[in-house]
Amino acid sequence: MFKGVIPALITPFKEDLSVDYEGLAKDLDYMEKHVDAFVPCGTTGEASTLGYEEHVEVIRFVAETSKLPVIGGSGSNSTKEAIWLTKEVEKVGAEAAMLVTPYYNKPNDAGLLEHYKAVAKEVSIPLIVYNIPGRTGINVSPQLMAKLAEIDNIVGVKEASGNLKQVSDIIRLVKKKDFVVLSGDDFLTLPILAIGGKGVVSVAANVAPHLMKELCNAFESGNIAKAIEVHHKLSPLFDALFIDTNPIPVKKAMELIGLPAGKPRLPLVELSAEKTEKLKKVLKDLGLLKQ
Repeated sequence: MFKGVIPALITPFKEDLSVDYEGLAKDLDYMEKHVDAFVPCGTTGEASTLGYEEHVEVIRFVAETSKLPVIGGSGSNSTKEAIWLTKEVEKVGAEAAMLVTPYYNKPNDAGLLEHYKAVAKEVSIPLIVYNIPGRTGINVSPQLMAKLAEIDNIVGVKEASGNLKQVSDIIRLVKKKDFVVLSGDDFLTLPILAIGGKGVVSVAANVAPHLMKELCNAFESGNIAKAIEVHHKLSPLFDALFIDTNPIPVKKAMELIGLPAGKPRLPLVELSAEKTEKLKKVLKDLGLLKQ
C-alpha cells in the first residue's frame, strides 16, 4: 500500500460540476493495472472545493470500485474537522488516510505535534503526513517528522517540499522501522528512490501510469540506466503538468487523451489555449495523444 506508484486522483466533474462517478470509474480502470494504490481527495482531487459529503462519498466510491488499497485524503486546519473527516474516511473503507498539515493558521511545531496526536488516537488506520509547504504556509522539518513518526499509527510522509536535502534528512533521522517516505513531486521520484524513498504519490500517473510504473520497476530491479532513461523521457510531462496550478493541467491532459476529467471548480479555471498547445505537444511526443 505504501510503495510504488500511487496516483493522486483527479475528481472528474460533469458539465454542471457535480462529481462524475461514471467517469471516475473509467479513470480508475485506466490506471489500475499499472499502479499500487490510490489517493482520492488530495490536492489533485480538488478536496478544497469538495463539500464534506462529496469528499467522503468520493472516497467511498473509490474504495468500493477499486481492488487496490485506498489512502483517503483527509486533514484540515481545524483539528476537530480533521478528526471527523479522518474517522469518516476510515468508516467508508479506506485502508489508510493522508493528512495535509494544517494550512493558513500556521501552527508551530508543538501545535503540529498535538494536532497529529489528536487525530491519530481517534482512528485505527495508518496515517501518512502530507507536507506541502508551498500550499499550506508551513513546513514539517526533519526533526519534527522524527517526533511525529513516534506516534504509533503514523507510518509515513508524502514529501512535497521539493527539498531533496530535507527528504534525505527525514530518511536519516526517522528511526521507526518500515516508516515510508513517498515523493510528492513527480520530478523527484527517481532521486528520492535513490536515497531510500519507497515510491511516489503521483500527478503524472493519472495520465501515464504505465510509464511511472516502468520507472519505479526499473529502479527496484536494479536497472538504474533504464530508470534514468524513463525519468528523462517523462521530464517534459512533469514540467507540463505544472505549467499552471495543479490540477488544471492534468485535467486538461486527461481530457486530451480521452479520459473523463471535466473543468476544475472555481476559483480554478481551465487551461489557456496557449498552454494547452504546449501540453498537446508533450502528450504527442509521448505517444499519448489520440488525435
